[in-house]
Amino acid sequence: MYFYDRLDAGRRLAERLAHLRGTDVAVLGLPRGGVPVAAQVAEALGAPLDVCVVRKLGAPFQPELAMGAIGEGGVRVINDEVVGLERISQEELAEVEERERAELARRAARYRGDRPRLDITGRTVIVIDDGIATGATARAACRIARAQGAKRVILAVPVAPPDRIVPLGQDVDELVCLETPHDFFGVGQFYADFSQTSDAEVMACLARSARRGAGSASAPSADPGPYDYEVEVRAGSVSLEGRLTAPEGAAGMVVFAHGSGSSRHSPRNRLVAGELNRAGLATLLFDLLTRDEEVDRANVFDTVLLARRLTDTTRWLRERPEARGLPVGYFGASTGAAAALWAAAEPEARICAVVSRGGRPDLAGPRLSAVTSPTLLIVGGADPQVLDLNRQAQARMRCESRLAVVPGATHLFEEEGTLERAAELAKDWFLGHLASAPGAAAG
Repeated sequence: MYFYDRLDAGRRLAERLAHLRGTDVAVLGLPRGGVPVAAQVAEALGAPLDVCVVRKLGAPFQPELAMGAIGEGGVRVINDEVVGLERISQEELAEVEERERAELARRAARYRGDRPRLDITGRTVIVIDDGIATGATARAACRIARAQGAKRVILAVPVAPPDRIVPLGQDVDELVCLETPHDFFGVGQFYADFSQTSDAEVMACLARSARRGAGSASAPSADPGPYDYEVEVRAGSVSLEGRLTAPEGAAGMVVFAHGSGSSRHSPRNRLVAGELNRAGLATLLFDLLTRDEEVDRANVFDTVLLARRLTDTTRWLRERPEARGLPVGYFGASTGAAAALWAAAEPEARICAVVSRGGRPDLAGPRLSAVTSPTLLIVGGADPQVLDLNRQAQARMRCESRLAVVPGATHLFEEEGTLERAAELAKDWFLGHLASAPGAAAG
């Protein structure tokens, strides 16, 4: 094992490429696993980041045999030798290309949202993956970068087998590989954590890079972080205690609304917040009620009061430099989920996503049909009463929604692995909707 995870690999790769900082360089990551690695390099070099979406053109009757590859901008790299030996007609080639080009466009649009493809004409381009097994995709990506106008192409990877890395030098101007072990069975064996990279994480990496690049614009932007400190939240006439946490270059802000009997110190919410922070999202955990108000248990179930506090807190947050320009999402647990949905239904709320864990969305009753924010309802499979309430609530919603059931989990998600699964679901939902949120929605 050489690397802890892709972020570690990216930081170490960035050290090797440090001499390129300050030059006209662009970084292209191969989705999905190569993008987190590339994001670390792009940040260290102060360079723009984009994806290099490549689609292999498989032979009609032998899909694993590559006739060539295609990239965006109409770029195509054809292996004339394979086409000739397999006697593939131009019509057959065109049919495969049409199908793969549609898939290429779909994936590129999902990753970038409304952002245009990075123009690499005349630039030095670093193509990055998390490792090389066969080298076919990396070779195609380098050729596509060249065809798209790159002046100089550098292929940079953390690890590759020595017999595969050498031939790739024919397609690039420079080849950087940190490790070339002989006992090579797969890229994953050289990482302690080689968990799958999701589309949502790719989108978050691109969004953070775009936000970093826009930092020189005249409009004020969020504090790039990192930060982690206690704050005093102004919500109407009261002051509430909270904690703001963010990694560097956060892609969005998630505000937590806890349930009955919980506070900003809730270990369950802190576990979820930690997962979001590691994924590149900022969080605000705060107490919806003052200590005196908590004494009256009626306040804990006063959805209108809690929603008003959440709305006031969001308004306060958006005026602070830490969150300025960031898209905002709500994470609600138990009765806090009802408050989150109620607040999200406000006409000027501009909340880009809502996640409810073990929530009581039914308590937002009359406001459910007015929610426009994409909403994820996470419920334990061993919490039948709340599961039924969530199903009924979802039927009344008109926004994009999903009900995710975590098998074996009871109301508090105390069973081994269940809270971690809920955190993972929340992370993917927020990354998918906050990272792709248009700037106007961020407020």
